[in-house]
Amino acid sequence: METTKSRWYSQLYIQVLIGIVIGGLIGYLEPAIGATLQPFADGFIKLIKMLLAPIIFGTVVVGIAKMGDIKEVGRIGVKALIYFEILSTLALIIGLVVVNVVKPGVGMNINTNTLDASAIGKYSQAAQEQGGTVDFLLNIIPHTFMDAFAKGSMLQVILLSVLMGVALVQMGPTSKPLINIIDLFLHGLFKIVAMVMRLAPIGAGAGMAFTIGKYGVGTLLSLGQLLIALYVTTLIFIVVILGAVARWSGLPLTQFLRYFKDEILVTLGTCSTEAVLPRMMAKLEKLGCKKSVVGMVLPTGYTFNADGTCIYLTMAAIFVAQATNTPLSIMDQLVLLGVLLLTSKGSAGVAGAGFITLAATLTTIHSIPLVGLVLLLGIDRFLNEARAVTNLIGNGIGTIAIAKWDNSFDVETAKREIAALNNEKAAGKEEVYAPQK
Repeated sequence: METTKSRWYSQLYIQVLIGIVIGGLIGYLEPAIGATLQPFADGFIKLIKMLLAPIIFGTVVVGIAKMGDIKEVGRIGVKALIYFEILSTLALIIGLVVVNVVKPGVGMNINTNTLDASAIGKYSQAAQEQGGTVDFLLNIIPHTFMDAFAKGSMLQVILLSVLMGVALVQMGPTSKPLINIIDLFLHGLFKIVAMVMRLAPIGAGAGMAFTIGKYGVGTLLSLGQLLIALYVTTLIFIVVILGAVARWSGLPLTQFLRYFKDEILVTLGTCSTEAVLPRMMAKLEKLGCKKSVVGMVLPTGYTFNADGTCIYLTMAAIFVAQATNTPLSIMDQLVLLGVLLLTSKGSAGVAGAGFITLAATLTTIHSIPLVGLVLLLGIDRFLNEARAVTNLIGNGIGTIAIAKWDNSFDVETAKREIAALNNEKAAGKEEVYAPQK
């Protein structure tokens, strides 16, 4: 018993939590030092990102190849897109309703002529480079097979993975040796992930130190109403909407949060959902979701199901209008909602994706002054924490829900996993994450 209790500090979520607290204290007490620690957080995220493309490719290919039915691939894809569209639309509407009720920007009376437009120049340029819907769809096709892996483009890798998986299904039994090699390679990659994740406390702590050190607590106070409104709204969305989906799926929200607490804390500290994608995929498989469903749904959801980003987009856009005394009719807001339904889908994998998508949206509709985004620059990192965590939870629950919808989620396996988590003896064991065979 003493041995088990003495290992409480070996749990990753405890280490990450300690790292976040220490990082926050460094940022608050020594802001100059805290502001210089961002490279440690960036380095940790880059170590994970270098593994994402081959892990996604291997998971999808092996999943489809072992599935043996091409029609099943199309069925899962259609169900995923329907689910993503419903949930992201709900998130946009909820954000729009709350910001109109709370009115966090009313009374600020900001004169746009006094704002420095150059501060958002790089975001405006990035927004213009995104292009329209046609460009987005064409960019899903890589220039070459290896180009998708070199760029780390998630949708391009998924496209190649699906094509390869279907090709192996059509090859029949002759493809089995190649499938076994890819599967073995995949297990090796997850061993590397396990090694890299030991650095998660440093990455999360450095990210928090940078945020507090660079922007300071004073920045939070100046735009505190918007911050509180966003955090409360995302919390309501998680508890009410995602909670209902989780209950329907057979895994209560509280159990989901406990099972993925490590990943949630790492995302909170690093503001990156990509940093925990490999672990999310492995743990969802371990929880009872079919490998092929996890491989297709979770990475695609990072692009098409960013619930937290959707809430942020509507709230931030209306906040800028309120703060700059820009009148918006109901029709104007409905047009904004319609544009966001499209623009919110194409920003995954871009640094500062939410902010860039917002800039692209305001550039398109012209009814809200683009220069007003300057107001959000100082707190965007704090806003990003809320939307990143919500995106992570939304995609995790979404994957389970789609697996349940497709009869590809084993509830009994999930119950055994949760029971093992609650078992004191199991809690003292080292966690090993690898894809299912």
